Amino acid sequence: MKSFFTKSMLSVLAVLLVAGSFAPQGSANASGSEPAELFGSYDLSSSDSVTVIVELDEPSLLEAKHTGKGQTKGYLEQAREQVKEALASAAPSSEVNREYNTVFSGFSVEVAQDELASLLALDGVQAVYPDVHYDANEFDPELIDEESFSPAMMDSAPFIGAPEVWEDLGVTGEGITVAIIDTGVDYTHPDLQSSFGDYLGYDFVDNDDDPNEGPGQYHGTHVAGTVAADGGPNGEGIVGVAPDADLVSYRVLGPNGGTTEDVVAAVELAVQDGVDVMNLSLGNSLNDADWATSIALDWAMREGVVAVVANGNSGPNNWTVGSPGTSRDAISVGATQLPYDAYNAAIFTSEGVSYPSAEIMGYPSVEELLALDGEELEFVHVGLAGPGDFDDVDVDGKIALIQRGEYPFVDKAAEAKDNGAVGAIIYNNVAGVQPEVPGLAVPTIMTTLEDGQKLLSELEAGNNTVTFDIEFDQEVPESMAGFSSRGPAAPTFMIKPDVSAPGVGIVSTMPEAFGYYASLQGTSMAAPHVAGVAALILEANPERTPQQVKAAIMNTAEPVLDRDGNPYPFNSQGAGSVRPYDAITTETLVSPGSHTFGVFDKDNGRQTERNHFEVTNLSDERKRYEIDVTFHGGEDHINVNTSNNLNVHAGSTQKVNTVVQINASALEAGYYEATITLTHGDEVIEVPSIAFVMEPDYPRVTHLFLGVNPDGTIAGEAYLPGGAEYFEFWVYRDGEEYEYIGAPVTDENISAGYYQFTWDGLAPDGSELEPGAYDLYAYAEKAGQSDYAYGGTLTIEENGQVELDIAQ
Repeated sequence: MKSFFTKSMLSVLAVLLVAGSFAPQGSANASGSEPAELFGSYDLSSSDSVTVIVELDEPSLLEAKHTGKGQTKGYLEQAREQVKEALASAAPSSEVNREYNTVFSGFSVEVAQDELASLLALDGVQAVYPDVHYDANEFDPELIDEESFSPAMMDSAPFIGAPEVWEDLGVTGEGITVAIIDTGVDYTHPDLQSSFGDYLGYDFVDNDDDPNEGPGQYHGTHVAGTVAADGGPNGEGIVGVAPDADLVSYRVLGPNGGTTEDVVAAVELAVQDGVDVMNLSLGNSLNDADWATSIALDWAMREGVVAVVANGNSGPNNWTVGSPGTSRDAISVGATQLPYDAYNAAIFTSEGVSYPSAEIMGYPSVEELLALDGEELEFVHVGLAGPGDFDDVDVDGKIALIQRGEYPFVDKAAEAKDNGAVGAIIYNNVAGVQPEVPGLAVPTIMTTLEDGQKLLSELEAGNNTVTFDIEFDQEVPESMAGFSSRGPAAPTFMIKPDVSAPGVGIVSTMPEAFGYYASLQGTSMAAPHVAGVAALILEANPERTPQQVKAAIMNTAEPVLDRDGNPYPFNSQGAGSVRPYDAITTETLVSPGSHTFGVFDKDNGRQTERNHFEVTNLSDERKRYEIDVTFHGGEDHINVNTSNNLNVHAGSTQKVNTVVQINASALEAGYYEATITLTHGDEVIEVPSIAFVMEPDYPRVTHLFLGVNPDGTIAGEAYLPGGAEYFEFWVYRDGEEYEYIGAPVTDENISAGYYQFTWDGLAPDGSELEPGAYDLYAYAEKAGQSDYAYGGTLTIEENGQVELDIAQ
């Protein structure tokens, strides 16, 4: 994204920007109380309009129902009308868009930013939230033509055991309605047609009753097929996890994504329509409370609708879960890869040069990977492998040498394939290792930064051929996808995802324009597996609440192990990989399905935190459970007090208290995982738990957003999940020698959330910058940990024109 302006417009700091929550000084609403809270970031001096979500003091219908408050639809509408009338006078530019009363009390409104203070001061307004942008969580599709398609390609439902549920239990999702809140669904697809009735849903993008997939879109149809495709009239198509479930489509994502106002509206309508399960394979990259969307999902769960959301595709680092995967109550889903055969790779250039770090990152098929074995091929450096990086190079029939950074691995491999490359080598741009990324468009080898520099040196010396040695290594069990976002969730420190499901190479339905079937990967593909499992559970056990469904799915999940047989951390896999047969037939539920004991400060010495969980005996006989809580590390300085055993009568629920005391001063900062185990005979339930000593690797800054203010100054907004003791805005001169210009903006002791600043475009000493390109970064430090985020490049031309190229 680029903005153009002249250098003379870069002047003094002049814009009032807001972060976190805001209350205008010295003002109060009509009743004399404090003004409403404002969440998000805005330029309160600008007349440019924004869309916000307004929450009223009056509770929504479901909040009132589940908290014992009195409320009627008529009274709530009357209260909303009063606020709208007052808003029309206080903010003449405002225009109300959508109105809510079931899962959320309020409305969305487009309003000038300089009128937001007037909105906050209105009687009856409790809070104002940003209209957050959402995208579908998947990577580019691998289309499958009719000649190549086989129903056996969808092997993920058989892997988790769905056919055993259909055949042995006679449960197929019949009578259960699943809402697909997405890009729409091609309800004419042969494998989906019978899943839809006369009522199809609603299109919130085009505001009509036809929620079909939008032109050029396919995501929702693919998601729907994983949930409930039935094989088509001839039984020759895809069969989803719950093939007899009913589907309803709510289109909230257009070609450019969607926003909170439509997602909340869809959740509200889905609840009003009486759906049983809703799947939201959408999200963003901000690990933060989702405000209006989370409120809507939480009340939907309380009302009896199981909400399933994708965890995000920003892994493999911790703290990368994106909203609404951060929701407290909804079921957040990570992505796994099904078992596969692993291969070792070695690469050779000139004699005497070795590349010990070479490993296989991913490949489209074993046949294409092994086709490189023993081959000597020319390799060509293509930089970051972005859309324009192949313009002046020829990689047809060759190997593309690619630097990590800027673009996703899958996009780099796809660009290489589109330009004729038969393989790729991706070298790291920093010290450390890279993740495996199964299903890449071309066979791809990864190396460290050091080995990448060796390859570049070989090219400079004229040694431009590479030879491959590829051999079978081992069978890899179900494993976590490298792209799957990890927790914890900020600021709750909850374990996320809650559970995992297959999300790599998932073959499912596509609109006719794309050839009916395709393979996709992403947590978007994992979530509908869990939505389908929820439908199976509810058919078999219609009396279960959403929290019980969530507990059953988590309590019976299969631990996911790495190549060495070690379990992945809880914040990678949650409780494990979903297994529907066990979730349906379990006789015990432990809720919640995971625990966070909290953060223990090293400066406080011994610290005690209390927690509890509930055990429900679903059987028709009394059960006695043995209880054990085991920490996996730090045991000498951790003490846990809880019941050693528990008697629970048939059909009853018992509460179990836990007290954890940690001498944090004697422990290293970090994560301390624990397992709560309940045992009754052969029945064993393991509940993942975690405690934190300090904030070991909390990201100090995750995003830097840049823009141009009306007066020409640069508006910056950094997202600081845990706040910062020290903040700097860095300017680097790009070129042959990367030169640090300085930090024209610094600050200290900043609270968690969005932090805004304005830069006048001058160097730290007040001098003007010379013509050239300047890279812009945000740096934050807290508790000895630091991070930086790239925001974009400022280019100053010789004629004084300035171009701001904003990082996406």
